[in-house]
Amino acid sequence: MRRALLLALLCASLASAQPAEKLMERASALYGAGRFLQASVLYAKAEARGGEPLACSFNRGNALFQANRIPEAAAAYRRAVRASGGSFSPALFNLGATLYRLGAYAEAVAVYRRALALDPSNVPAWLYLSEACSRAGDLVGALRAAERASRLDDDPSVVYRLAEIHVALGDVSAAIAAAEEGWRAHPEEPDFLVYVGDLARGDGRFDRAIDAYREALGALGDRPDVMYKLADVLAESGNVFLAMDQLSAILAVDSADAEAAIFLGNLALDARWYDRAERAYLAAARRNHPEAVYGFRELAREALLRRRTDEAKRLLETALRHYPGDAATAAELRRLEEESP
Repeated sequence: MRRALLLALLCASLASAQPAEKLMERASALYGAGRFLQASVLYAKAEARGGEPLACSFNRGNALFQANRIPEAAAAYRRAVRASGGSFSPALFNLGATLYRLGAYAEAVAVYRRALALDPSNVPAWLYLSEACSRAGDLVGALRAAERASRLDDDPSVVYRLAEIHVALGDVSAAIAAAEEGWRAHPEEPDFLVYVGDLARGDGRFDRAIDAYREALGALGDRPDVMYKLADVLAESGNVFLAMDQLSAILAVDSADAEAAIFLGNLALDARWYDRAERAYLAAARRNHPEAVYGFRELAREALLRRRTDEAKRLLETALRHYPGDAATAAELRRLEEESP
């Protein structure tokens, strides 16, 4: 009798376990097919039919997270954490991610710290902790987490994160030093030099920015975006003619760069290099840049100040050929024609 009872209990256990296992298989197939909500439902059913709570809850949290059901995902991960007694670090990491997405930054920090106590070699988690600390207003904690990540891995993303925190703390020198160290460690990543230039320029260290951009161009070749940065900082530092040469170099590399043509025209106009400004505005007008018409009108006004009415008319006529619908230019030309003898 007792043996028959044991056999009956065993059969009942197998009967209940088998459906849970099949439900888990079906749920995993749905997850793999991108049907995340359906998968989450089956994971919940699998647990209700005797499936292992940690696996069911963790997988359900993943499915809900993928479906962008973040509050529900957080609840599922919490259940997985409880089911593991707080010893399953992936559940803690994923719970931290959902809390971050929900804006619960202080709690996310606490959860990430619990997870990292279990898995202190997880570099991405140190970076996530750093970001969560920043959002929670703890920049010192963010720096320490990023420094811990950098000791484990000198990946460029870690270096950038460390530099960004130094900037947030107001220590641009430390940020520049971190980026320079990143360049020395990763000579295959010349964008570190561009970042050094950006940091130095933002801090008013124009000479350092110019050197960094020039060094970057030496490694990257004639990359227009970096050439433009160099031209910009040259102009900002008062090296106008060098800036104009750099913009001309950009146009030699990419003749369709209308922004560089406008920038060159404006600098040349301010430097009273009128023929160069006209050529630049003409290049921009041929590419239909809307600001070129204003450049022609400014050149015409400068010509009038120098008592060169015919030149002013010619400039306005040139503008109208490219912008025939510009009423202000047409009106200015009419006024000149009416006032001319």
